[in-house]
Amino acid sequence: MTEAPPNPRHVVDPQTLEMLVCPLTKTRLTLSSERTELISVAARLAFPIVKGVPLLSLDEARNIEPDEIQRHSR
Repeated sequence: MTEAPPNPRHVVDPQTLEMLVCPLTKTRLTLSSERTELISVAARLAFPIVKGVPLLSLDEARNIEPDEIQRHSR
């Protein structure tokens, strides 16, 4: 079974991603390999992307495990 391509309206624009920073540390964010979260390595937080909109609220973020941080800091 193949996945349907994402709705173009639900994809974050790469230029927009370059402008976004972590609300806590003001450092650059990295797009997860699944393209569903923005990762702040410095804060050890993952911010969800919902329907193409990054939710950069600390209330929405989840903590990242150390092994996951290593994958995103490469």
